[in-house]
Amino acid sequence: MNITLLIIGGLFVLSILSGMLGLGVAFAAVPFLSLFLPDLINQVQPLTLLLNGLTALFSTFGFARSGFIDWKKAFLLAVVTTLTAPLGAWATHFVPQTAIFVVYFISVLLIAYSLFRPVKPREGKSENFALAMGLAVPISILSGLLGIGPGFLLMPTLILVGFEPKKAAGINAFAVTPPSFSSLIPHLGTAIWDWKLAVPLLILGAAGSFWGARITSLYLPNQRLKQLFGVMILLLTAYKLYTLLF
Repeated sequence: MNITLLIIGGLFVLSILSGMLGLGVAFAAVPFLSLFLPDLINQVQPLTLLLNGLTALFSTFGFARSGFIDWKKAFLLAVVTTLTAPLGAWATHFVPQTAIFVVYFISVLLIAYSLFRPVKPREGKSENFALAMGLAVPISILSGLLGIGPGFLLMPTLILVGFEPKKAAGINAFAVTPPSFSSLIPHLGTAIWDWKLAVPLLILGAAGSFWGARITSLYLPNQRLKQLFGVMILLLTAYKLYTLLF
């Protein structure tokens, strides 16, 4: 199979899945594109950050049609993440690639544990948005370092502080759009672009993320959303770890 078609097809599927979760596609695209592109810092991360911003934006449109976005909270989170994410992106030029992947794997394990462990109902309590705002700062810096956009870490955080999953997905989709583009700024001077690959990825990524958000809004039960997120990141990360070791 032609490698370019394999990359485009794979990213299209990942965009649908990430759109279902209210995420940009970067958290899944980083390990996937690293299988085909050799330079994590100058090829994979700039492309995935651009894809992340566009797919998160179109996922926002999908959730907005069903009224799952609290615009005030989403805007406040977007301000925090946009201002802090570039710090991590800047630091990638001074941190070894091996260390970046170690941080990525540790983050995946912690998030998967948090999503799958039983959580007692928060009876009589509303969402702890103040805690979410505070956690958004280190989350954004770490995500900028990983080149994945903050949605990968912010989405489960919103769920764990009390947001209903579909509402968390809608808020997250909007909140991670601007920082995905702001995290791209430190990469512009050194980025290596293949526009024959990037353009179809951007077009199909936008379409896939919108359809994914509509699937979640209309058909996916809330209780399944957390598990889908956890299973997806574990499978992708396990595959990437396998390729690194073998």
